[in-house]
Amino acid sequence: MISVVLPNYNGKKLLEKNLPGIIKALNKWEGLSEIVVVDDASGDDSVSFLKEKYPKVRIIIHEKNQRFAKSCNDGVINAKGEIIILLNTDVSPSEDFLKPLLNVFKDKKVFAAGCSEKSIFRGKELISGRAIGYFKRGFLVHSRAKDQTKNNTLWAFAGSSAYRKDVWLNLNGLDTLFKPAYAEDLDISYRALKSGYKVVFVPEAQVFHNHETTNIQFLGKQNMAIAAYKNQFIFVWKNITDKNLILSHLFWLPYHLLFDTVKTKGLFLIGFLKALVNLAQIIKKRNKAKPMFIFSDAQILERFR
Repeated sequence: MISVVLPNYNGKKLLEKNLPGIIKALNKWEGLSEIVVVDDASGDDSVSFLKEKYPKVRIIIHEKNQRFAKSCNDGVINAKGEIIILLNTDVSPSEDFLKPLLNVFKDKKVFAAGCSEKSIFRGKELISGRAIGYFKRGFLVHSRAKDQTKNNTLWAFAGSSAYRKDVWLNLNGLDTLFKPAYAEDLDISYRALKSGYKVVFVPEAQVFHNHETTNIQFLGKQNMAIAAYKNQFIFVWKNITDKNLILSHLFWLPYHLLFDTVKTKGLFLIGFLKALVNLAQIIKKRNKAKPMFIFSDAQILERFR
C-alpha cells in the first residue's frame, strides 16, 4: 500500500487545482492507496472543501500552525502505506509518475526516491530534482546538478519524493529544529546516506512544480533568510563528523561571522545566534544519530562532486 501525504496551509486553491491529477495518477496504479492531507491550522476553508468534495481523503488537523516538518511527520506516522509519497500542494504529478517512482523500492536499501521537477524559472522551463554538494569554507554547499539524468542525488526534495516508512521512523523523521523551513529534507537524506541507505533520483517520475507555497508570504523574506542561515549551522553541527571538516568549520567561523554578517546586514549573525540557542538539542540529536552512521562525510560527498 502507498500513502500520498500532502502538508497544507491555506492551500484550498492549490488543492482544487492539483488533487484531481493526484487522484488520476493513483487510479492508474493497481495497488492499494490513500491520500492524507495534514492541515496546518489553515485560515481558509481547506478542510471544509476537502470534506465536501473529497470525503475519501483522510484529514489530520493541526489546531496550531506547526510548519512543514511537523506536518510531514504527522502525515507519515498516521499513514497506512509502506511507501509514503510526499507532495507539496503546488506540485502536479504526471499521470504515469508512480510506476517508475515505486519500482526503485524493489531494492530494500532504498530509503528515498526523488521525482524530476519541471518548473518555470525566469520564463524558461527548468528541470530539477537531482542535487549535488561539497564542503567549502566550513559549510556544505549544495546545488542543482547540471546533469538531471543520473540516478544518484545528495537528497530527495520532500515536496516531490517517496520514502520507505519504516526507515523514516527509524531516522525519527524530519527534524523540527529546522522550523520554519529549509534543509530538513537534506538533513534526513544525509543521515540516511551516512547510515547505509540509498537516496535515488528517478528522472522518469515527472511532476510539475508551480512554486506557489506560502512560506515567504507568511513569514517574509527576511525571516526566511534568517532561517536559511540558522539551518546551515544546524546541519553542520548535527551531521558533520569528519574531524578535518569540523576543524574547517571552526577555522572559517570567525570569517563568516564578520564578513557574512556585514554582507547580510546582520541577518547571518541572527541566524547563528538562533542556532546557538538550540545547541544542547542539536548535540543531543547528533549523539543519537551518530551510532547509526557507517560512512564518513568524505565517503558520502565523494559521490556528489
